[in-house]
Amino acid sequence: MKAQDSPAVRRRRRVSRGAPLPLLVPALIGVAFLVLPLVALLVRAPWRSMPDLLTSTEVWQALRLSLVCATAATVVSLVVGVPLAWLLARVEFPGRRLVRALVTLPLVLPPVVGGVALLMALGRNGVVGRLLDDWFGVTLPFTTTGVVVAEAFVAMPFLVISVEGTLRAADPRYEEAAATLGASRFTAFRRVTLPLVAPGIAAGAVLAWARALGEFGATITFAGNFPGRTQTMPLAVYLALQNDPEAAIALSLVLLAVSVAVLAGLRDRWMTAS
Repeated sequence: MKAQDSPAVRRRRRVSRGAPLPLLVPALIGVAFLVLPLVALLVRAPWRSMPDLLTSTEVWQALRLSLVCATAATVVSLVVGVPLAWLLARVEFPGRRLVRALVTLPLVLPPVVGGVALLMALGRNGVVGRLLDDWFGVTLPFTTTGVVVAEAFVAMPFLVISVEGTLRAADPRYEEAAATLGASRFTAFRRVTLPLVAPGIAAGAVLAWARALGEFGATITFAGNFPGRTQTMPLAVYLALQNDPEAAIALSLVLLAVSVAVLAGLRDRWMTAS
């Protein structure tokens, strides 16, 4: 007697029967719409002059600043975002849904609006920025630190969502077992929960880093566009497109390569095997 096929095999057979023409045509148009601009970028790339373009002083400054600021923003997101994700996933408190909505708001908020909001909060005349300037002499807008703040603002929700989802999927009984053995809640978090959700934290950190690396709107609004100080790669692409299109293409290819690397690194988490 023939063995019964697994659900996965039956699902593959159902999918592989072929797509109806009314669905296939718009699907192919959608693929072409998304892939064609990337192919055009590769076709029009100045491959011969690419080494010179990527090693020029202006481009190297933007590359280095982008990598440093994106990494710093990711560290900030980890230090603040992981505890926040744990709070949202493990603790019941009044207004938790509202807090979650506010935390994820930067995901849908236009980046320029986020930059304006940062200016109103942390600018020299902002709600908190005025106090920072008067009490500590700290000014964040139009500085490298301001770039980190702007990138962390837009990137942290990616980390929080990823870690919170992993925490909700994790079995809380491990933490309860640690508590019955005398471990404090913080010890259980540090010794049990963190190792348990480490893959989710890593995935969220990579997503946050990639988002920070590509941030444009909030950065140019809150930190400005000063070469060597606040001009990151997206800002350099925008500026180079007006004066040196080949340099803009070269920088765009770098960002494209980073995006592909991020997708490749997260394929086991976000993509299903064929």
